Amino acid sequence: MDEPIRPNPLRWLLYAYGAGLPARHRTWVLYDVTTSSWQVRHLARVTVQLFPIGVALFLVIPGPVYVKALSVLAGALLGAFYGVAYMYESVEHRVAKAGYPVGHAAAVRAAADEDDRAEAQERYERRWRGP
Repeated sequence: MDEPIRPNPLRWLLYAYGAGLPARHRTWVLYDVTTSSWQVRHLARVTVQLFPIGVALFLVIPGPVYVKALSVLAGALLGAFYGVAYMYESVEHRVAKAGYPVGHAAAVRAAADEDDRAEAQERYERRWRGP
């Protein structure tokens, strides 16, 4: 497997907003959505997407600061909810745009987790089923 080439900050920002990356970043996209911190990375992308909208709304909404802040917070929570609800579909779409088949990211994550599951099952059997 090729060494993942991380995109520069501008390309990452475009990637966070849904743009595809050049072919040389193909392995990095797969790494990005299959590493152990892939969910945190996804939430970071969602936060980057929501931040400018939240700032714009805070500046446009009339009223006291606490009303504006709570309105933006409620919208951000709703946006984060949808970001989490469609997390798996979103990362699979990113992987498909990078040229991998749909479902490949889930398969890579499942293969990486297989050893952990076997070890957890063994601990469970030892503890609850006896020696």
